[in-house]
Formats: sequence, structure tokens, C-alpha cells
Amino acid sequence: MGITYIRGTVTGPQGQRTLEFLVDSGATYTVLPVDVWQAIGLAPKRAVKFSLADGTMVERQVSECHITLDVGDGHSPVVLGEPGDAALLGVVTLENLGLVFNPFTRTLHPMRLLMV
Repeated sequence: MGITYIRGTVTGPQGQRTLEFLVDSGATYTVLPVDVWQAIGLAPKRAVKFSLADGTMVERQVSECHITLDVGDGHSPVVLGEPGDAALLGVVTLENLGLVFNPFTRTLHPMRLLMV
């Protein structure tokens, strides 16, 4: 298992920022650092409780923004990070963009979508 980062651009009502996301297939939502979400003008829409890997519960505000990656783009919910929170790319964003993470090659690929 390795660590994978991917460059992405987030866009909000007051602009856009490009940053390096840690691809975290164990994270539900994408996390934006506090300086990034404030710079692009995001506002909280709701509070959500999350369980950290050690079992600790935290509450964070959630908003949404447009995310552009080399392999696709679209809107996604995002956690509005607090000081010390890192930029993470979570599975909800990957699914919204129709992407899947290959842990062996550490790359993102279009997912096989089924219509039943």
C-alpha cells in the first residue's frame, strides 16, 4: 500500500484554488483545508459527525463545490476543514466523478458504470 497524491482544482463562488489531494479511499468525503475553502468563498450547509480511524468522533461543517481533476470534473460535497486538517480526496467525490482508485497502480480510472 502506498500514498497517492493527485492535483485538483476546486471552484467556489469567489474563485478557484489548485492543490494536492491525498487520495484516501477510506475517507467518505473530500476535505478542503481551511485556507482553501475560505479563499474560494464556501459557506457551511450542514454539520456532520465523522468517526476518525482511532474511533474519535468529530463534527465538521459540510458544503459543496466544483472539483476538477485531470481525469474528470463535477460537483461534490466537501468537508470544510479546520486548522490542521489536510486535503483529502474521498470516495463520494470519486463516485460523483465516475472514478475508481486502483491501489496497485495508484491511479484513478473511469469506473465501469451499470444501468439496470
